[in-house]
Amino acid sequence: MRLSELTHPNDLLGLSTEQLEDIACQIRERHLQVVSTSGGHLGPGLGVVELTLALYQTLDLDIDRVVWDVGHQAYPHKLITGRYENFDTLRQQKGVAGYLKRAESSFDHFGAGHASTSISAALGMALARDRRGEDFKCVAVIGDGALTGGMALEAINHAGHLPTTPFLVVLNDNDMSISPPVGALSTYLNRMRHSPPMQFISDSVQESVKNLPFMGGELPEELKSLKGSMRRLSVPKVGAVFEELGFTYMGPVDGHDISQMVRTFQTAHRVGGPVLVHVVTTKGKGYPYAEADQVGYHAQSAFDLTTGKSLPSKSPKPPSYSKVFGQTLVKLCEQDATVVGITAAMATGTGLDILQKAIPEQYIDVGIAEQHAVTLAAGMACEGLKPVVAIYSTFLQRAYDQVIHDVGIQNLPVTFVLDRAGIVGADGPTHQGQYDISYLRAVPNFTVMAPKDESELQQMLVTCLNHNGPAALRIPRGSGEGVPLMEEGWEPLKIGRGEVLQEGEDLLIVAYGAMVPPAIKTAKLLKESGIESTVINARFLRPLDQALIHPLARRIGKVVTMEEGSLSGGFGAAVTESLVDQDLLVPVFRIGIPDKLVDHASPDQSKEALGLTPSLMNESIRKRFGFDVQDPLISNQSPAKSSLKS
Repeated sequence: MRLSELTHPNDLLGLSTEQLEDIACQIRERHLQVVSTSGGHLGPGLGVVELTLALYQTLDLDIDRVVWDVGHQAYPHKLITGRYENFDTLRQQKGVAGYLKRAESSFDHFGAGHASTSISAALGMALARDRRGEDFKCVAVIGDGALTGGMALEAINHAGHLPTTPFLVVLNDNDMSISPPVGALSTYLNRMRHSPPMQFISDSVQESVKNLPFMGGELPEELKSLKGSMRRLSVPKVGAVFEELGFTYMGPVDGHDISQMVRTFQTAHRVGGPVLVHVVTTKGKGYPYAEADQVGYHAQSAFDLTTGKSLPSKSPKPPSYSKVFGQTLVKLCEQDATVVGITAAMATGTGLDILQKAIPEQYIDVGIAEQHAVTLAAGMACEGLKPVVAIYSTFLQRAYDQVIHDVGIQNLPVTFVLDRAGIVGADGPTHQGQYDISYLRAVPNFTVMAPKDESELQQMLVTCLNHNGPAALRIPRGSGEGVPLMEEGWEPLKIGRGEVLQEGEDLLIVAYGAMVPPAIKTAKLLKESGIESTVINARFLRPLDQALIHPLARRIGKVVTMEEGSLSGGFGAAVTESLVDQDLLVPVFRIGIPDKLVDHASPDQSKEALGLTPSLMNESIRKRFGFDVQDPLISNQSPAKSSLKS
C-alpha cells in the first residue's frame, strides 16, 4: 500500500508488519522532504513513526481518542489522517498546522502546542466516557521531555487513584539517560509479569495467605506487602515509581519494533485501569544527522537533505535578539558571579546555550517546568542572587500565579526576559507572544520594558539587574535592527523614562518595543503627505512615562499608539487610561493585534493581515483622523469628531 492511497487511518488495520514497515519508510521520506523544504520540527516526528503505526493497529480512530503531547511529534499522525496531499503546506499560511488543531481534523482529538497537557486531557475524556457509560479507548502519548512538567505528574497522581478507569499512557522515551536496558530479557520478564497466571498469583496471594488456618484471618504486618511485591516482580526501577502511583507499568519496549509494540499495546488494553507503556525511541530515527544531533535537529529551517546543513539565507542578517541577549548575559555573568541564567528546557531558543557553554556554573535548566523556574528564581533572589529567567512569552503564561504570588507580591529582584514576544509566525496561535503586555501590566511591583533595537536590549538587561525589584523585558523573534552593539560599559536606563525620536505638530505616535522602527517608517510615509509626527519610543510599559506623553498629547491633540501585542488590556490601553485619568480627552487610535487568534503564517504575512506594516498603518491613520480624505462625508467632519472612538 502506498501512503498516498490512505483515505482513513483505519485502512492500516490488518496490514502485515512488513507492510507497516514499508509505510514507515514512506512517512519518513515525506516528512524529510517537506521539512527540509519549508522548515519545521524534524526529530520528534521521525522518532515516533513506528510507535504511531503500532498504536493505531490496536485502535479504531472513529471512536477511540488519542491525545498527543505538544503536537510536534504528531507529523506521522497527520500524514495518515488525511493530510498527506497538502502536507507540503506545513506551517504555511492557510496550510497544515505545525501542531494539533481540533478545527483541522476530527482525528486531532485535542489541540496542543505547549507541553505536558496530554495526560490531563485524555484522563478527562476517559472520565467523561465512563460517566456516559460509553466504551472507547483513551490514550495519551507523552514524551520529548514533557514528563518533567508538573501538570503531567499531577495528572499521573490523579489517574493512579482511579483504578477502575481504563486509561493508557504511552511514554515516548527518547532520552537514553533515563532508559533502562532494552532487550530480550526485559521483554520476556515484562510479558511474563502480565501473563494471566502471574496476574492471578499477584491478585490471589494476599487472600490465600489470610485463609491459612494459623493466620486466623489476620495478615501480619511483615506479609501485608506481599501482594505488592509480587505485582512489582521484574519491574525496572523507573517502572516501580509508576506502579507505586497506581499504574500498571509495561516496558521498556523497543519503539522501532512494530510487532513487539502491537503485542504490548494489545495487552495494555486488556489489563484495565491506568496503564503506562514505556517505549524507547531514537529521536530523529532514520536520518543520520538528526540522530547524531538530537537537540540541533529538534526543529529546523529549510536545509539540504544530502548534507543536513541549513540553506544559506539570501542576504546576511544582523544577529538575533536572542543571540545578543545571550552574549550580553555572559559578559554580565563574568562581571558578577551572583547573576544566574535560568531556562525551562529552551536553552538554544532563548540564547542561554551561549551561557551554558561559557559559564556552566551560572546556568540552570529546570526542564519543562516554568512554574518551578519562576519560584526557584524567587528563592534564589531571597538569598542575594540575581536570577535571569529566560522564557518564551507564550510559555510564561503557564507560570502566571508564580509571577504574581512568588515574585511580584514579595517584590523580589528577579529579571524575566520574554523571548518570542509578538508575532512569531509558523507556530501559530499556541505560540504567538501577544498577551504578555496585557498580563504583566497588572502584576504588582513589576517594572516592564521593551527595547526598540538590540543595543537598547543590552541597556535594558543592565537596567533590570540594577533594579531592586522584579523586572521584565520582551524581545521579538528574529534578527535585530543591525545597529552597533556595545561590548561593555552599558549604563542603566532611568526607570520609566521614554525618549522623543522625532518631532512634529500634526500627530503624536507613541510606540512600544519592536513597533518603534515601523513607527519611524510610518512617520516618514505620513510626512510625504505633509503630516508631521512626533514619535516617542516609550521604552517602559510600567511605569509609563506620563510626564513625557501627557504634555505632547495635550498640545498635539491626536495620539496613535503602536504595539505588537493584544489590544485588549495592552500598551495602547495603558496610554488611553493614563490620559483619561488626567481628564485629557484627546482622540487615541490604538494599533496592535485585535481580539482574535493569529494563525500560522510567516511573520510578514501575519503583520500584513493585521494591518501592522508601515504602509497599512499610514493608510489607517490617515483614514482615522481624516488626513487627505477625499470623501466629503468624512472630510466635512472635524478630525476630533471622526476619531473619538478608541
